[in-house]
Amino acid sequence: MAHRSFRPTHFHNTFAAHDFGLTLDPGDTVETFTVDAAGRDAAGDLVAKPANPLTGPFAVRGAEPGDAVSVRILELEPNRGHGWSSIRLAPNTLDPDFVAGLTLSDEPRRVDWRIDPAARTVQLEDGVAGLTGFHLPLAPMIGCIGVAPDRGQAISTATSGEHGGNMDYRGIAVGVTLYFPVFVPGALLFFGDGHAVQGAGEMAGTGVETSFDVTFEVGLVRTAGGDGLRWPRGEDDRALFTLGDARPLDQATQHATTEMVAWLMSRHDLSFEGASVLIGQAAEYEIGNMFDPAYTVVCKVPKAVLP
Repeated sequence: MAHRSFRPTHFHNTFAAHDFGLTLDPGDTVETFTVDAAGRDAAGDLVAKPANPLTGPFAVRGAEPGDAVSVRILELEPNRGHGWSSIRLAPNTLDPDFVAGLTLSDEPRRVDWRIDPAARTVQLEDGVAGLTGFHLPLAPMIGCIGVAPDRGQAISTATSGEHGGNMDYRGIAVGVTLYFPVFVPGALLFFGDGHAVQGAGEMAGTGVETSFDVTFEVGLVRTAGGDGLRWPRGEDDRALFTLGDARPLDQATQHATTEMVAWLMSRHDLSFEGASVLIGQAAEYEIGNMFDPAYTVVCKVPKAVLP
Protein backbone atom coordinates (compact mmCIF):
# COMPACT_ATOMS: atom_id res chain seq x y z
CA MET A 1 0.00 0.00 0.00
CA ALA A 2 1.15 3.53 -0.73
CA HIS A 3 0.66 6.04 2.10
CA ARG A 4 0.75 9.36 0.28
CA SER A 5 1.41 12.74 1.84
CA PHE A 6 1.65 11.53 5.44
CA ARG A 7 2.00 14.66 7.56
CA PRO A 8 3.49 14.17 11.04
CA THR A 9 1.87 16.22 13.78
CA HIS A 10 4.81 16.06 16.21
CA PHE A 11 8.50 15.18 16.17
CA HIS A 12 10.80 13.40 18.62
CA ASN A 13 14.32 14.11 19.87
CA THR A 14 14.96 10.57 21.07
CA PHE A 15 14.86 7.09 19.58
CA ALA A 16 12.45 5.32 21.93
CA ALA A 17 9.18 3.38 22.08
CA HIS A 18 7.08 6.50 21.49
CA ASP A 19 3.44 6.34 20.42
CA PHE A 20 3.14 5.83 16.67
CA GLY A 21 0.59 7.18 14.26
CA LEU A 22 0.99 4.82 11.31
CA THR A 23 1.37 1.04 11.07
CA LEU A 24 2.92 -0.30 7.87
CA ASP A 25 2.76 -3.72 6.27
CA PRO A 26 5.96 -5.09 4.73
CA GLY A 27 6.13 -3.72 1.18
CA ASP A 28 4.27 -0.49 2.03
CA THR A 29 5.63 2.84 0.86
CA VAL A 30 5.29 6.20 2.60
CA GLU A 31 5.58 9.75 1.29
CA THR A 32 6.31 12.23 4.09
CA PHE A 33 8.71 14.99 5.13
CA THR A 34 11.38 15.91 7.65
CA VAL A 35 12.26 19.19 9.33
CA ASP A 36 15.84 20.43 9.58
CA ALA A 37 18.18 19.88 12.53
CA ALA A 38 17.00 23.13 14.12
CA GLY A 39 13.32 22.11 13.85
CA ARG A 40 12.31 24.29 10.87
CA ASP A 41 10.04 23.04 8.11
CA ALA A 42 9.76 23.69 4.37
CA ALA A 43 8.40 27.20 5.01
CA GLY A 44 11.20 27.97 7.48
CA ASP A 45 8.81 27.91 10.43
CA LEU A 46 9.93 26.53 13.77
CA VAL A 47 7.69 23.47 14.33
CA ALA A 48 9.87 21.19 16.46
CA LYS A 49 12.43 21.33 19.24
CA PRO A 50 16.12 21.17 18.24
CA ALA A 51 18.26 19.19 17.78
CA ASN A 52 17.69 16.65 14.99
CA PRO A 53 13.93 16.23 15.48
CA LEU A 54 12.70 12.95 14.03
CA THR A 55 9.78 12.04 11.81
CA GLY A 56 8.06 8.90 13.10
CA PRO A 57 7.93 6.40 14.57
CA PHE A 58 6.41 4.08 11.98
CA ALA A 59 5.48 0.59 13.19
CA VAL A 60 6.10 -2.39 10.90
CA ARG A 61 3.36 -4.99 11.32
CA GLY A 62 4.68 -8.37 12.46
CA ALA A 63 8.15 -7.17 13.44
CA GLU A 64 9.26 -8.74 16.72
CA PRO A 65 12.51 -8.68 18.70
CA GLY A 66 15.02 -10.94 16.94
CA ASP A 67 13.76 -9.97 13.48
CA ALA A 68 15.18 -7.27 11.24
CA VAL A 69 13.44 -4.54 9.27
CA SER A 70 14.55 -3.06 5.97
CA VAL A 71 14.12 0.51 4.75
CA ARG A 72 14.66 1.36 1.09
CA ILE A 73 15.04 5.07 0.31
CA LEU A 74 13.12 5.78 -2.89
CA GLU A 75 13.09 9.59 -2.97
CA LEU A 76 14.98 12.20 -0.96
CA GLU A 77 14.72 15.83 -2.05
CA PRO A 78 15.11 19.20 -0.30
CA ASN A 79 11.75 20.96 -0.07
CA ARG A 80 13.08 24.48 0.33
CA GLY A 81 15.73 26.61 -1.35
CA HIS A 82 18.01 27.31 1.59
CA GLY A 83 20.06 25.55 4.25
CA TRP A 84 22.73 26.31 6.82
CA SER A 85 25.99 24.87 8.15
CA SER A 86 28.78 25.38 10.63
CA ILE A 87 31.91 27.09 9.33
CA ARG A 88 34.40 25.67 11.86
CA LEU A 89 35.76 22.17 12.23
CA ALA A 90 34.90 20.44 15.48
CA PRO A 91 37.83 20.76 17.93
CA ASN A 92 37.99 16.97 18.46
CA THR A 93 38.86 16.49 14.76
CA LEU A 94 42.11 18.48 15.15
CA ASP A 95 45.34 18.19 17.14
CA PRO A 96 44.80 19.84 20.56
CA ASP A 97 47.92 21.99 20.29
CA PHE A 98 46.72 23.34 16.94
CA VAL A 99 43.34 24.22 18.42
CA ALA A 100 45.00 25.95 21.39
CA GLY A 101 46.99 28.17 19.02
CA LEU A 102 44.08 29.26 16.85
CA THR A 103 43.10 32.90 16.65
CA LEU A 104 39.48 32.82 15.53
CA SER A 105 37.89 35.55 13.46
CA ASP A 106 34.71 37.40 14.34
CA GLU A 107 32.85 35.70 11.48
CA PRO A 108 29.56 34.06 12.53
CA ARG A 109 29.79 30.37 13.33
CA ARG A 110 26.99 29.50 10.91
CA VAL A 111 26.52 30.41 7.28
CA ASP A 112 23.64 30.13 4.83
CA TRP A 113 23.55 28.14 1.58
CA ARG A 114 21.34 28.43 -1.48
CA ILE A 115 19.92 25.10 -2.69
CA ASP A 116 18.99 24.84 -6.38
CA PRO A 117 17.27 21.49 -7.09
CA ALA A 118 16.96 22.30 -10.83
CA ALA A 119 20.70 22.95 -11.23
CA ARG A 120 21.51 20.24 -8.63
CA THR A 121 23.84 22.61 -6.77
CA VAL A 122 24.35 23.90 -3.24
CA GLN A 123 26.01 27.35 -3.18
CA LEU A 124 27.57 29.13 -0.23
CA GLU A 125 26.15 32.57 0.45
CA ASP A 126 28.51 35.47 1.20
CA GLY A 127 30.12 35.33 4.62
CA VAL A 128 33.31 33.27 4.38
CA ALA A 129 36.36 35.12 3.09
CA GLY A 130 37.96 33.61 0.01
CA LEU A 131 34.99 31.39 -0.90
CA THR A 132 32.81 33.76 -2.94
CA GLY A 133 30.70 31.72 -5.34
CA PHE A 134 31.75 28.40 -3.82
CA HIS A 135 29.32 25.63 -4.71
CA LEU A 136 29.03 21.84 -4.60
CA PRO A 137 26.83 19.25 -6.30
CA LEU A 138 23.57 18.57 -4.49
CA ALA A 139 23.96 15.19 -2.71
CA PRO A 140 20.93 14.56 -0.45
CA MET A 141 21.40 12.22 2.51
CA ILE A 142 19.75 11.34 5.84
CA GLY A 143 21.82 11.93 8.97
CA CYS A 144 19.52 10.24 11.53
CA ILE A 145 17.73 6.96 10.87
CA GLY A 146 17.02 3.95 13.03
CA VAL A 147 14.61 2.09 15.29
CA ALA A 148 13.61 2.11 18.95
CA PRO A 149 16.43 0.62 21.07
CA ASP A 150 16.12 -2.19 23.58
CA ARG A 151 15.83 -2.21 27.39
CA GLY A 152 13.34 0.65 27.36
CA GLN A 153 16.00 3.17 26.49
CA ALA A 154 15.36 6.65 25.07
CA ILE A 155 18.55 7.54 23.18
CA SER A 156 19.25 11.11 22.12
CA THR A 157 19.34 12.07 18.45
CA ALA A 158 22.83 13.41 19.16
CA THR A 159 24.35 9.94 19.10
CA SER A 160 24.16 6.45 17.56
CA GLY A 161 24.36 2.77 18.44
CA GLU A 162 23.09 -0.68 17.54
CA HIS A 163 19.67 0.85 16.81
CA GLY A 164 21.14 3.23 14.21
CA GLY A 165 20.65 6.88 15.15
CA ASN A 166 22.74 9.92 14.27
CA MET A 167 25.23 8.08 12.06
CA ASP A 168 25.66 10.94 9.53
CA TYR A 169 26.91 8.61 6.80
CA ARG A 170 26.62 10.36 3.45
CA GLY A 171 26.04 7.01 1.74
CA ILE A 172 22.51 6.86 3.22
CA ALA A 173 20.88 8.24 0.10
CA VAL A 174 18.40 7.37 -2.66
CA GLY A 175 18.70 3.75 -3.81
CA VAL A 176 20.10 2.44 -0.52
CA THR A 177 18.42 -0.31 1.49
CA LEU A 178 19.18 -0.34 5.21
CA TYR A 179 18.63 -3.17 7.69
CA PHE A 180 18.12 -2.69 11.43
CA PRO A 181 17.76 -5.19 14.28
CA VAL A 182 14.32 -5.17 15.92
CA PHE A 183 14.27 -4.55 19.68
CA VAL A 184 10.60 -3.76 20.33
CA PRO A 185 7.35 -4.98 18.70
CA GLY A 186 6.82 -3.08 15.45
CA ALA A 187 10.49 -1.98 15.34
CA LEU A 188 9.39 1.71 15.39
CA LEU A 189 11.29 3.42 12.59
CA PHE A 190 12.41 7.07 12.79
CA PHE A 191 14.41 9.38 10.51
CA GLY A 192 15.42 13.04 10.18
CA ASP A 193 18.41 15.40 10.05
CA GLY A 194 18.59 15.73 6.25
CA HIS A 195 21.68 17.22 4.60
CA ALA A 196 21.78 18.71 1.11
CA VAL A 197 25.47 17.82 1.05
CA GLN A 198 28.04 16.73 3.66
CA GLY A 199 31.70 15.81 3.63
CA ALA A 200 32.82 12.45 5.00
CA GLY A 201 32.94 12.39 8.79
CA GLU A 202 30.74 15.46 9.34
CA MET A 203 33.96 17.04 10.59
CA ALA A 204 32.41 20.50 11.02
CA GLY A 205 29.55 19.10 13.08
CA THR A 206 26.89 19.72 10.42
CA GLY A 207 26.13 19.09 6.80
CA VAL A 208 24.17 21.68 4.86
CA GLU A 209 21.09 21.32 7.04
CA THR A 210 17.66 21.57 5.45
CA SER A 211 14.19 20.00 5.34
CA PHE A 212 13.27 17.18 2.96
CA ASP A 213 10.48 15.34 1.21
CA VAL A 214 11.07 11.60 1.65
CA THR A 215 9.60 8.43 0.13
CA PHE A 216 10.62 5.05 1.59
CA GLU A 217 9.58 1.40 1.52
CA VAL A 218 9.69 -0.99 4.48
CA GLY A 219 10.32 -4.71 4.64
CA LEU A 220 10.59 -7.44 7.25
CA VAL A 221 13.28 -10.12 7.59
CA ARG A 222 11.78 -13.02 9.56
CA THR A 223 14.91 -15.16 9.94
CA ALA A 224 16.23 -16.41 13.25
CA GLY A 225 17.93 -13.56 15.04
CA GLY A 226 17.49 -11.24 12.07
CA ASP A 227 20.13 -13.28 10.18
CA GLY A 228 22.47 -12.63 13.08
CA LEU A 229 22.16 -8.88 12.57
CA ARG A 230 23.48 -6.85 15.48
CA TRP A 231 24.57 -3.54 13.92
CA PRO A 232 22.96 -1.60 11.06
CA ARG A 233 23.64 -2.92 7.56
CA GLY A 234 23.02 -1.51 4.10
CA GLU A 235 23.47 -2.10 0.42
CA ASP A 236 23.20 -0.34 -2.90
CA ASP A 237 23.93 -1.41 -6.47
CA ARG A 238 27.67 -1.33 -5.87
CA ALA A 239 28.41 -2.60 -2.38
CA LEU A 240 27.37 -4.14 0.92
CA PHE A 241 28.16 -2.00 3.95
CA THR A 242 27.95 -2.24 7.72
CA LEU A 243 27.97 0.57 10.27
CA GLY A 244 29.64 0.43 13.68
CA ASP A 245 29.00 3.15 16.26
CA ALA A 246 31.23 3.75 19.28
CA ARG A 247 34.03 5.84 20.69
CA PRO A 248 36.99 5.48 20.31
CA LEU A 249 37.22 5.14 16.54
CA ASP A 250 38.90 1.73 16.67
CA GLN A 251 35.94 0.24 18.55
CA ALA A 252 33.53 1.56 15.92
CA THR A 253 35.77 -0.04 13.28
CA GLN A 254 35.69 -3.36 15.15
CA HIS A 255 31.88 -3.30 15.28
CA ALA A 256 31.58 -2.56 11.55
CA THR A 257 34.13 -5.23 10.62
CA THR A 258 32.59 -7.89 12.85
CA GLU A 259 29.15 -7.20 11.40
CA MET A 260 30.52 -7.54 7.86
CA VAL A 261 32.18 -10.86 8.72
CA ALA A 262 28.89 -12.19 10.13
CA TRP A 263 26.97 -10.98 7.05
CA LEU A 264 29.39 -12.53 4.55
CA MET A 265 29.40 -15.84 6.44
CA SER A 266 25.58 -16.05 6.52
CA ARG A 267 24.61 -14.45 3.20
CA HIS A 268 27.36 -15.99 1.06
CA ASP A 269 28.04 -19.15 3.06
CA LEU A 270 31.70 -18.21 3.50
CA SER A 271 34.05 -19.50 6.17
CA PHE A 272 35.68 -17.02 8.52
CA GLU A 273 38.80 -17.31 6.38
CA GLY A 274 36.84 -16.58 3.20
CA ALA A 275 35.25 -13.50 4.74
CA SER A 276 38.67 -12.46 6.03
CA VAL A 277 40.20 -12.59 2.55
CA LEU A 278 37.43 -10.45 1.06
CA ILE A 279 37.60 -7.86 3.82
CA GLY A 280 41.37 -7.91 4.11
CA GLN A 281 42.02 -7.38 0.41
CA ALA A 282 38.91 -5.72 -1.04
CA ALA A 283 37.07 -3.78 1.70
CA GLU A 284 36.81 0.00 1.79
CA TYR A 285 36.39 1.95 5.02
CA GLU A 286 34.75 5.34 5.51
CA ILE A 287 34.19 7.58 8.51
CA GLY A 288 30.47 8.28 8.69
CA ASN A 289 30.74 10.67 11.62
CA MET A 290 33.55 11.83 13.93
CA PHE A 291 31.73 14.63 15.70
CA ASP A 292 28.99 13.08 17.83
CA PRO A 293 29.38 11.24 21.16
CA ALA A 294 29.59 7.91 19.29
CA TYR A 295 31.64 7.85 16.09
CA THR A 296 30.48 5.93 13.01
CA VAL A 297 32.74 3.77 10.84
CA VAL A 298 31.52 2.07 7.66
CA CYS A 299 32.94 -1.17 6.23
CA LYS A 300 32.13 -1.63 2.52
CA VAL A 301 32.66 -4.69 0.34
CA PRO A 302 32.14 -4.22 -3.42
CA LYS A 303 29.53 -6.59 -4.84
CA ALA A 304 31.83 -7.22 -7.82
CA VAL A 305 34.14 -9.34 -5.61
CA LEU A 306 31.41 -11.41 -3.95
CA PRO A 307 31.05 -15.08 -4.85
